[in-house]
Amino acid sequence: MSNRLKNEKSPYLLQHGDNPVDWYPWGDEAFKKAADENKPVFLSIGYSTCHWCHVMAHESFEDEKVAELLNKNFISIKVDREERPDIDAVYMSVCQALTGAGGWPLTIIMTPEQKPFFAGTYFPKGSRYGQPGLTDILRQVAALWQTRRKELEDNAEMIIDAIVRNGREESGISGTPDKTILAEAYTMFQEQFDRKWGGFGTAPKFPTPHHLLFLMRYAEVEKAPEALKMVEITLEAMARGGIHDHIGGGFSRYSTDKQWLVPHFEKMLYD
Repeated sequence: MSNRLKNEKSPYLLQHGDNPVDWYPWGDEAFKKAADENKPVFLSIGYSTCHWCHVMAHESFEDEKVAELLNKNFISIKVDREERPDIDAVYMSVCQALTGAGGWPLTIIMTPEQKPFFAGTYFPKGSRYGQPGLTDILRQVAALWQTRRKELEDNAEMIIDAIVRNGREESGISGTPDKTILAEAYTMFQEQFDRKWGGFGTAPKFPTPHHLLFLMRYAEVEKAPEALKMVEITLEAMARGGIHDHIGGGFSRYSTDKQWLVPHFEKMLYD
């Protein structure tokens, strides 16, 4: 059994080439079929070294019953975020706006006109621990598409309008932030700083390079040696810890504990 992803070049898409889900790559063919068959589009975005992308693939996309739901009620599209960061950026902004968070795998359901009305990240196959399951979501959306489609389309229009409006507002923001905001950010980092193990907050701990870069610049501009000390303690703890690959180099995405000891799977090369 194979689908259209078998003809792609992306390693991530090729990993899904044998799924029972009738995947399409991003393109006109998929959206035309969705319009012709009057179906919503199920979009899944991930990348080959993403742990939870693999978990969702094994739990759901390799499952015959999930595939049956998707193939009957949706046109399904797979995107590799490393191949198409432009598409990922658009729909990640939607997910963050709707849910307050983001991540991969990114799960989007939208109209054939590419207007999203549902967004989330990883979903287990079935509902558990208060988290909705993918099968329940798919059944509910399929039913709503048949009975209350106008509401879904209206919601999609409102989401698009809000994203566009927010983008316009942000484009008008001055490139020089108020010093009061910078001082507030520095105070926040001071309050969250782990003085024993470095980093901010408790487990899990992320390297968050942009935090460290901010503190280094703040230390220089505001003559604040404590800001630089926080960076040094954090980097030294990370370098000694298991989040650092002492043999191959590089750092894992995050540490599962506050001591930077146990890494979480993939290395993030862009950091």
